[in-house]
Amino acid sequence: MQISPMASDHSDWFAAIDLGSNSFHLLVVHHREGRLQVLDKHREMVRLAAGLDHQGNLSESSQRRALDCLSRFAERIRNIPRHNLRVVGTNALRRAHNCSDFVSRAEELLGRPVEIISGREEARLIFSGVSYAIENQLQRRLVVDIGGGSTELILGERVAPRLAESLYMGCVTMSQRFFGDGSIGESAMKKARMAALQEMEPVKAVFRNFAWDGVVGASGTILAIRDVLLAQAWSQGEISQKGVDRLIQALIKAGHVDAIDLEGLSEERRSVFPGGVAILGSVMESLCLDSMQVSTGALREGVVIDMLGRYEHNDIRNESIKELASRFHVDKNHSERVKRTALALFDQIAHDLGEDVAVYRTLLGWAADVHEVGLDIAHAQYHKHGGYLLTHIDLPGFSQTEQFRVSLLVRSHRRKFPIEEFPVLADPDRRVMLRLASVLRLAVVLHRGRTDAPAAPVSLKIRDKGMELSFHTDWLTRHPLTRLDLEQECEFLSSTPVALEFREADSG
Repeated sequence: MQISPMASDHSDWFAAIDLGSNSFHLLVVHHREGRLQVLDKHREMVRLAAGLDHQGNLSESSQRRALDCLSRFAERIRNIPRHNLRVVGTNALRRAHNCSDFVSRAEELLGRPVEIISGREEARLIFSGVSYAIENQLQRRLVVDIGGGSTELILGERVAPRLAESLYMGCVTMSQRFFGDGSIGESAMKKARMAALQEMEPVKAVFRNFAWDGVVGASGTILAIRDVLLAQAWSQGEISQKGVDRLIQALIKAGHVDAIDLEGLSEERRSVFPGGVAILGSVMESLCLDSMQVSTGALREGVVIDMLGRYEHNDIRNESIKELASRFHVDKNHSERVKRTALALFDQIAHDLGEDVAVYRTLLGWAADVHEVGLDIAHAQYHKHGGYLLTHIDLPGFSQTEQFRVSLLVRSHRRKFPIEEFPVLADPDRRVMLRLASVLRLAVVLHRGRTDAPAAPVSLKIRDKGMELSFHTDWLTRHPLTRLDLEQECEFLSSTPVALEFREADSG
């Protein structure tokens, strides 16, 4: 990547905001002729994870600090097209019980949804960012990323990760746990190292079973360690196990974070540095790593690359849905029938569903693709099995919010309507999702015979008290079982905001 002068055509500007547990990052790029040219980069150390109390709630002061940062980011992204910006949250927001409160305030400031991503999705995006930033795309590489609240380990080739794990340890959480009073004694360092080794224990054998051609470290903690080692002349650019061991001894000798006097270490990183060093030392020990190179690419770059893939019709989420359908033996022909009808019905009411029509249309299509995924477990209550699977399975490319929406549609596609599960969504999202669930239900009903017969000639309209479905003359008369199914569907939806009425057009 390289710095570019400001471009005049903002449609080629893309931005990613990484709401990390330690720092918030903003990256703005110009995409031109297959290259990314950096227009703006900004980082602020917010230490969101440090604001989590014993009940797992973000304190008001930490939220205020984070929102102040985002207000500054908002000024930098005002010229970015709405759909060219993604905002992702990581470990601290995954853990926060009051995450929704903060997310609502952040979304209001930024004008875009905040996507909370899983640890494995974070790892996948990090690998993508690192792969883009380093020159050699052919190596099989191990990537290590130490964040504020988690550590990601990813093994893969070129831009494709094969193995990814997210571990519950980061520079902020580790520093709070073992060096919370600022003291850096030998005993505290040993306990921190042992805790990190313990966290590595379940995954080290799995990673050791694979060979790799190189190891790459990414993100703030590892970059800071590299800078300190270079400044002390303990490194020629790479991070070695020997260099990390010397750094650990230097920290123990300092005895307290306030006494750390290491050239290359910024003042703002000092308090979380011991925890990050302890983690890296243990990761290298556990995986028998002699050294690693360092990459400037990380999560935010990976988010941009992923976003560009979606624009260029290479959306990994589509592949995840296909793989899920194949894995659980979904009847592809039937799901395609249901999908065509669901999308045709959706298009008839799309003008009433707000500005994110394309986003909701895609969600509906995914749900139709896998609405019968639960059948591979059991026929009874298979919509519930499917909803559970989609809530808890890892789907590469999906944020937690996107995955929840798809799971909710699958859970809602038949039998009693689970209206009690929709209040967790905020308006207007809740209103639109209720419509999507109803549309999917209608498509399923209209294809209950599971044949290749032409779809019913219908029109759908939104009314004040629900929806109205109209059939061409005599069609329902010739299909009495479908009429009976629709009457039952009306009963299921009668107590919901999407109550259904259907009628047959007059012959005259």
